[in-house]
Amino acid sequence: MTATVLVVDDEAKLRALVRDYLERDGYTVLEAGDGRRALDLARGAHPDLIILDLGLPGLPGEEVARLLRKDSDVPIVMLTAKAGENDRVMGLRTGADDYVVKPFSPRELVARVEAVLRRAGTGRAAAQETAAVSYGSGRLRIDTERREVHADGQPVELTRTEFDLLAALASRPGRAWTRMELVGRIQGHTFEAYERTIDVHVKNLRRKLGDTPPSRVVVTVPGIGYKFGIDRDA
Repeated sequence: MTATVLVVDDEAKLRALVRDYLERDGYTVLEAGDGRRALDLARGAHPDLIILDLGLPGLPGEEVARLLRKDSDVPIVMLTAKAGENDRVMGLRTGADDYVVKPFSPRELVARVEAVLRRAGTGRAAAQETAAVSYGSGRLRIDTERREVHADGQPVELTRTEFDLLAALASRPGRAWTRMELVGRIQGHTFEAYERTIDVHVKNLRRKLGDTPPSRVVVTVPGIGYKFGIDRDA
């Protein structure tokens, strides 16, 4: 699956520049212009990496990193205009995996993103090695590179949203996802108006997969949302 990068900076032009270079290299990109929005997206969309500016208005980048580190190990590449050694050390101690000083080369930033993701085991190289994965003793096969799904050996035609929903659930078998988390993972935002649309997508997904009790692929978790109900094959 293509890695998702959240770019956090209050300068819209800089975000657009970084986004262009990342998308050119095949990444999915989310954007936030302030710390609060960054936290919402990070917790709702579960990006694979965050590029985080330290000089944010309101909630500083250091505080965003500190709050994220309370419940997440998502890789963080910090951006700052401060070039001093003490500043770099402080950033790394706050929870950064890498530290880039402004002004910077967008190509170098993308290379650093790739390197951090590779070390974290969530980069595209790692994803390509395990792009096609089977579940439930071969009952279901998902190829995230080709965006193909086979159920009981037969191809299944899914919409983009249905595929992204299935891939998100399958990424963590047994993990209970709230509807809002799934909206963030699929849409890149957490608008409440879209929360209940997840139920419709799950209904369509189950129908196309021939997913019937007692061995459901997509399991309802009462009061929470959904989870992937079959194990990944060894």
